[in-house]
This record gives sequence, structure tokens and C-alpha cells, in this order.
Amino acid sequence: MTESFRRSGEYDYDDPQGPHSQQYGYSAPVNPEWPPPPAYEPTAGSPVPAAGPEPEPRRRRTRGSVALLAAVAIVAAAVGGATAYGFQELAGKNDVTATGTSTAVVPAGKKGDVAAIAAAVSPSVVEINATLDNGSSTGSGVVISSNGEIVTNNHVIAGAQSVKVRTSDGHSYTADVVGTDSSKDLALIKLEGASGLRAASLGNSSGVQVGDSVVAIGSPEGLTGTVTSGIVSALDRDVTVPTDESQAQGQGGDGSWPFQFGGRNFNGDTGSSTTTYKAIQTDASLNPGNSGGALIDAAGNIIGINSAMYSSSQQASSSSDAGSIGLGFAIPVNTVKSDLAKLRSGGRN
Repeated sequence: MTESFRRSGEYDYDDPQGPHSQQYGYSAPVNPEWPPPPAYEPTAGSPVPAAGPEPEPRRRRTRGSVALLAAVAIVAAAVGGATAYGFQELAGKNDVTATGTSTAVVPAGKKGDVAAIAAAVSPSVVEINATLDNGSSTGSGVVISSNGEIVTNNHVIAGAQSVKVRTSDGHSYTADVVGTDSSKDLALIKLEGASGLRAASLGNSSGVQVGDSVVAIGSPEGLTGTVTSGIVSALDRDVTVPTDESQAQGQGGDGSWPFQFGGRNFNGDTGSSTTTYKAIQTDASLNPGNSGGALIDAAGNIIGINSAMYSSSQQASSSSDAGSIGLGFAIPVNTVKSDLAKLRSGGRN
């Protein structure tokens, strides 16, 4: 897949606790979905005006009520169209900002603007470094709650002795593995002592169409916050990945994660223990280290977790052929949302 593999000692991290070493408690929310704003109906029991003309003062009060209701409706529309993160902060919640429908993470006039999307979502994407028995692997992750829950690929942290996370503003944290699901290549980790992080808005991958514009953010080769763009090339691709923990280290030597598609192996042999999932195919450039990062729609919502890319560097003798060739895959965000309860419960498989 797309995590980057390197030997131990190549990257040093600052004190993971930093100046903010206070530990915070963790409680999983009951329901990760934000309910839609309630409809504003007339108050029950309001008196019904008598038939016939009303006195002038009565009409003035009626106009005032209508104006007030109109103002309330405008405020409700503004809240409904705001980012899920903004709603979360107003409510004082640490819950995941998952949405059933797309929200306006970027202003309507900036929809599809790569710079606006990158500015809005980059703070919600982190770099992950997992220390293994004989080296380390680098991947990416997506912040889903303000107190430090992060979704990533299972193959990024599989077999890790310790996990370090660097946020977009340069802060470093130690992370604990909460739950893993190798059958979907997903994992949930939790930062120690984190608070006030910007949670991403999880969109609705069922509405994604071939040809939709997308943006990918991750840490290819440890280059934190790298932004690329492209389109959705295809949907429901059957991608087969290994579940054997020993293969988390990138056996091909270039940090690419082996996977199967169309009966062929890419980036190495997947082995005998495998699992298959439906993936979004994209031509947005993905490279080793993008694993676990965000695939984002034109409105700034997460629609997938980048998980696999084809690298021609293993087969090519010329360095000019190395790197992304526009063949990448992402786990649909609806798969992620359906797996969150299991991951939060501490499931390991």
C-alpha cells in the first residue's frame, strides 16, 4: 500500500508530550452521526386569531413575529450549512464529525478550489511513524475527534512497538492503538494528552460519482501535508490486500504496500492471508507514506482513506519511471463510519 518504510534512526521526534503533558480522559461518543437541525414549527398551543379584521396593534405584533421567525430560520440555515467541525465546537463535543450528507467545509464560492480545500482540511491530517522490530514505517491519518482520535490504515501501525504522530502545526504526540480491523485495513489510534484538534468532516461516499474532483492529503516519504488533486477514476474496485502482520513492513523495500487487482500482484506478493474490499479508484498522485491519509471531495468532506497505490519503481530500471502513475485506491468513508463502533470497542483482528 502506500506507507513509507525506513530503517530505525532515520527520523527523530521531539518530546511527544511537549509543553502540554496533561492527560485527558477518553470517552467514546454513543452516536458519531450529527442529527440534522430540527424544523422550526409554530409553538404548540398558540391562540388562533378570531375571524374578521384585526386591530392595528395586533397586525404590528404579527409582523414582528414573522420577522423574528424569519431571522430564526436564517440562523438555522446558517448552522445547517456550516462545517460539522463548527457545530461540534458550538456544542462543546468531542464526538467524531461524521455526516450523512455533504456539508460546506469550504465556502460555496470556493467549492472545488484546491487551495481552499487544502487550507480547510490539512489541519485534520497527520503524519504517523510506527516503530517496528527492525525499522519504522511512515503513513498518514485523519483526525476524527478534537481529543485525538485518528483513523488510519491497519498496515501503517501493524506490528508497531510504539506510535508517534506529528500534526500539521508541528506538535508531536505519542499514540495508543485503540482498535484494528485487518479485514478492512483500518485502525483507530488515540493521541495522549491531546485536545482542541480540528476534526475532519466525514462525508458520504455513496454519493461519489466517476469524474468527481478529489484532493488527497498525506505524508508521502515523510513530507507532511503534501497535497495532490485529480478525479475519481472508478468505483467499487475489488482490491485485495494482505492481513499477515509481518507484511506490514513493505517487503518490496520501497515502502509500497502489496495488493492485488484483476488477478495481478502489485508492489510485491500479498501472500496467502488476504482480504478484499471495495475501493474508490483515483488518479490523484499517491506515493509511499500516503496510506491512511484523506481523499476529499470538492466541498471539503472526507470521502475515503487512501490505502493502496501502484508504484512502477520495482519493475523499472530508470528512475524517471518511479513514483505515482495515477493508479491509487481509497477505502470509502462509509466503510470507515460503519466500522468505528468496532474500532472504538478495542477490537483487534
